[in-house]
Amino acid sequence: MAELTGIYTASHTPVMLNFPDRIPSDLRNEIFGAYEAMGRDFESGKPDALVVLSNDHLHNFFLDNFPALCIGVGEQYESPIEHWLKAKRRIFTGDQAFGAYLLQEALKAEFDPSFSMEMVLDHGALTPLELAGLDPDLPIVPILFNCVQPPMPTMRRCYNFGKFLGRAIRNYKGVERVAILATGGISHDIATPRMGMVNRDFDSRLLELMEAGDHDEVIRYATDFVHTAGNGAEEIRMWMAAMGAADGLPFQRTYYRAVNDWYTGIGIGRFEQSAGTNAGGHHAG
Repeated sequence: MAELTGIYTASHTPVMLNFPDRIPSDLRNEIFGAYEAMGRDFESGKPDALVVLSNDHLHNFFLDNFPALCIGVGEQYESPIEHWLKAKRRIFTGDQAFGAYLLQEALKAEFDPSFSMEMVLDHGALTPLELAGLDPDLPIVPILFNCVQPPMPTMRRCYNFGKFLGRAIRNYKGVERVAILATGGISHDIATPRMGMVNRDFDSRLLELMEAGDHDEVIRYATDFVHTAGNGAEEIRMWMAAMGAADGLPFQRTYYRAVNDWYTGIGIGRFEQSAGTNAGGHHAG
């Protein structure tokens, strides 16, 4: 039986790596410090494997075949696949047996994910891993959600998948300690006239509802208002899955800042594993 050592949520944007000097140095250091704090908290749990919930930005899939969910069952994952991303090219180690287990259990639980033995990882997964300073040799199982091309899985479907995922991980006997990183969001718009506009009100309300712990209200708000926060905000589907996997554990935002010059409402959070644990971050307005 595996222990979930930590469940984390973190925004991703390639701008953080490609144009770090676009914002003042004190703000940049503050944001990078929040990701590093998440990494320290993550490492303190000493996980044996990491499940990464992210989305594909048209590198694995296109309109001819775009699954709602895809579980990685590869031995390794190349990242970043974007030639323009200013990050070191690397090969992440996969946990093929763990991925295969999650795939089989998902089918038993009446979910129908696709699977890939040749998955590549783009900035969605790499950016928070890079900024948090996580061990690149830690075995990972990536799970990709469709947050790009409608129709997308509903917010509730993603939450329910997360509930399944949490149960399946806790029942897995192949490793002792597992962490989850859900990446994406919060508000941002890509390649539209609204690019650079951040909906701080949406972000703040979403985080408040998650901290209040009313999951139905979180799902309802995400469903009804995500369209006000830009096409990139659709990525909060991974946050819904993390909330499901947490199985009632309280959520704490550890950082938030609306950063227009990075096009994104940058949020980081964690689901508290036990009373008194320190998230290692801080909350900024």
